[in-house]
Amino acid sequence: MCNPKITSSNYNTEQATFPLALEEGTGVPLHQKASPTFIPYNNQQGFAIFDIQDLVPANHVARVIDEMVELMDDELFFAHSKGGGRSSFHPKMMTKVILYAYSKKIYSSRGIEETLTEHIPSIWLAAGQQPDHRTINRFRSDHLKTMMDSLFEQMIHQLIEQKGQSSP
Repeated sequence: MCNPKITSSNYNTEQATFPLALEEGTGVPLHQKASPTFIPYNNQQGFAIFDIQDLVPANHVARVIDEMVELMDDELFFAHSKGGGRSSFHPKMMTKVILYAYSKKIYSSRGIEETLTEHIPSIWLAAGQQPDHRTINRFRSDHLKTMMDSLFEQMIHQLIEQKGQSSP
């Protein structure tokens, strides 16, 4: 069988017969006659990812963080936002991204910014949005610092409720 896209014109498709023994100086070894074949490869071609959520495994830590933050009351996040001015990134998204980065031992705002372009779970948590390192740092120092205690408290309450529901 021959694939014309990846093989040379002298690719032999006929059944080869091999002598049992090659005498010295006669014939050419088979590995010099055959042309190599490869699986087609082109990293310049376009491809579409229809749903990035399918690329994040079901038991991934990003899904746990997403679920926990989504269970939090919106008022917890909105109470620390001033409002007015230019539209800002959603505080739940920013919290998810920062918590995920912390779970991966990434603490610098530039490192967190990098994960938003290179790590599929981070891209999924941010829904493709890419806040820069200044925005991440500002959110972390202005908002996350003031809501951390109440955020932690609500997470503990959620875990207690989930445990109570799963226990017989």
